[in-house]
Amino acid sequence: MIAAFSVSPAGSEEVSAAVAEAVRLVRESGLPNETNAMFTNLEGEWDEVMAVIKLCVLRLAEDSPRVSAVIKVDYRPGVSDALRGKVESVERHLA
Repeated sequence: MIAAFSVSPAGSEEVSAAVAEAVRLVRESGLPNETNAMFTNLEGEWDEVMAVIKLCVLRLAEDSPRVSAVIKVDYRPGVSDALRGKVESVERHLA
């Protein structure tokens, strides 16, 4: 599955340090991932991905009384390497 998610402390104007901490946790997870201006995409099994997202939320909650999380899931059992494959498929149509 792929999850596109974002986490940030609520009620704070400057969130880049907190977001960077969450991205660091994602990268340390070893799961395939990519970060863009709005979301971090994470690929793996359901429990692995959700555990990383939970870890990010709980880490940010250590420094903020409220954390906002947005999660979008593409659940396709048996599919792997979709993080790269979905983009490649679109690029073939653009070529």
